[in-house]
Amino acid sequence: MTGILPILPEILLLALGVLILILDPFLKRDEARRPFLGWFTAGGLLLALTLSLLFARPAAPALVFGGMIRFDGLGFLFKMFFLFAAAVTALFFMDEEKLARRAEAYLLLIAATLGMSLMASAADLVMLYLAIETASIPLYVLAGFLREEDKSTEAGFKYLLFGAMASAVLLYGFSLIFGLSGKTGLYELSAYFSQFNLIALGITFLVLAGLAFKVSLFPFHFWAPDVYQGAPTPVAGFLSTASKAAGFAVLMRLFSAVFVWVSEDWSLILAILAALTMTVGNLIALAQKDVKRLLAYSSIAHAGYAMIGVVAFLGLGLPSVIFYLIAYILTNLLAFGVVSIVGRVAGSDEFPAYYGLSRRNAGLALAALVAFLSLAGMPPFAGFVAKFYIFLAAVNNNWIWLAFVGVLNSIVGLYYYLNVLKYVYLYRMENQDEERHPVPLSRPVAAAMIVLVAGVLLLGTVFGPWFGFASRAAAALF
Repeated sequence: MTGILPILPEILLLALGVLILILDPFLKRDEARRPFLGWFTAGGLLLALTLSLLFARPAAPALVFGGMIRFDGLGFLFKMFFLFAAAVTALFFMDEEKLARRAEAYLLLIAATLGMSLMASAADLVMLYLAIETASIPLYVLAGFLREEDKSTEAGFKYLLFGAMASAVLLYGFSLIFGLSGKTGLYELSAYFSQFNLIALGITFLVLAGLAFKVSLFPFHFWAPDVYQGAPTPVAGFLSTASKAAGFAVLMRLFSAVFVWVSEDWSLILAILAALTMTVGNLIALAQKDVKRLLAYSSIAHAGYAMIGVVAFLGLGLPSVIFYLIAYILTNLLAFGVVSIVGRVAGSDEFPAYYGLSRRNAGLALAALVAFLSLAGMPPFAGFVAKFYIFLAAVNNNWIWLAFVGVLNSIVGLYYYLNVLKYVYLYRMENQDEERHPVPLSRPVAAAMIVLVAGVLLLGTVFGPWFGFASRAAAALF
């Protein structure tokens, strides 16, 4: 049993996927029982999370399975949040009729989660690339899942096209690493990249370009708005949170294990990249009138904020990135949950769809308030604490100008987040009674929203233990 504990979450995910395939033909005979599939998926993911917490926590970092997997705190913490994000997304799937009735949607969600879990703990270039593709391919399909809608098929095709290009660049970088060193184990490669040289610089550019696409860093962010807008909203939420966190987990592991020289000699380039990503994301978000596109550009900006912690590598740097990603997963899932519900009822994601939401559903309006103020970095929500630690890490590592750029961008972001809340709380539906246009919540969605709101408030108020988890996970990298 001890031998399988490092991959217990992945084994449980695989078992859950097989069970869904077995159950699906029987449930098709009775359409009234189809909601069972969503509850079963969410329950199975939470059971996998619970069993992993009980039996598969790493005591000390160790390379297992021939050096393909690193069993450590960083990988384990990210796996738990991937399982949580997938469970919440499965509940949101139940509110989308075209997703809820298709077992394939849940199976693809589980497959993507499996790939992300392997991404977080991969310690070999071959395993890492396979994990990235295992996570990416199901997401390409999910983005274009609504075949009868042109926007969805366009989103799936664009994501596939650009994703394949980014994967090719990344694989080319990996092949050059193997050609240079003759090794594929991440923790055997640092000797070949210990000093700055042109070959190391070129390889780092290739690898960074491939991973920058995954986390939508400038200038590899161009796919995100169209894909988020066209994909089913719960899928866009999962893409913007778990997928981005997996990409940052890989970045942190690569820069701590392989490209050690980057943190010393090349940090200025990464800092400029972070500043441009924040600024471009926030400035373009100002002009948006569609909330899904606004959240897409917001997601780009938040990738820039998280990158500040990667630049400020030492001290609080990596713990602040991990904590930021945890807070971001909870907050952005909540934001996309609100957009999913309003979009389903109103048939639109434009700002006017949110007219008078506080009078149409006070609970949902409160969830929107929590989500958007947390994204803006306002206390007492998780986003405030996350940004505080990110900026503190930058200042402690003498990146004061980068922290200043981050604070200015946060002010810009506050404007467009408050602009959405203005429609929710201040504007009324013209010549109509809001009470005649309620926004109902189904039980699975209501359960997911309550958990997410509680999580955002918990991380914003009782943040000490969570930052402690992040610190221990970051320490496991070294």
